[in-house]
Amino acid sequence: MILLLIVGMGVLVFLNRYAFLEPRLPLRLSSNARQFLGFAVPGMLTAICGPIVFLPGHQLDLNPSNPYLLGSLVAIVLVLWTRSVLLSMLASMAFFFALRWWLNGAP
Repeated sequence: MILLLIVGMGVLVFLNRYAFLEPRLPLRLSSNARQFLGFAVPGMLTAICGPIVFLPGHQLDLNPSNPYLLGSLVAIVLVLWTRSVLLSMLASMAFFFALRWWLNGAP
């Protein structure tokens, strides 16, 4: 049953994407719809990352020793400074893991 559900959801997602990517289909979105859909990715990313960064223990944690908050701030600064997503991601992940290792008591 679970395998059938996974395959069904995969087919549904594929067909949803295929309808917009196949150039021979006569489906066209208006400029307003395309502009509205431009906000979907940042909104989804915020909905996924927000609770991880601000609620690591299922309660609001704005403490300066919160490694998730500090790691995300470092990632934002690095993206704005370097304009390289890959470099910023790797450097901020290294910073996050080093900070978490240091805060949890290095051996």
